[in-house]
Amino acid sequence: MNIAQNSVTPVSASHPYVGMWVTADGHIRHNLLPNGRYDEARGNRKSAYQGHYEIRGNHIDYWDDTGFTADGTFIDGVLHHAGMILYRAK
Repeated sequence: MNIAQNSVTPVSASHPYVGMWVTADGHIRHNLLPNGRYDEARGNRKSAYQGHYEIRGNHIDYWDDTGFTADGTFIDGVLHHAGMILYRAK
């Protein structure tokens, strides 16, 4: 996929990064929603973090509703985020 690195890519249900991403142990689950929002679950805690995100090329920026910010990079179909590696849920 060739996406301009500096432009924000509008998300939609067909965007290749929209959907569920999980750590190998299933403890952390990021649901990237097609409306630009995300919902992160941790263990048994559903909706531990929620906020919005933007994608620029293979880079993602997160803004939690509480004001926390984070980012990540998609590399070869894997999301690298805050020291974690998340895989597309099957």
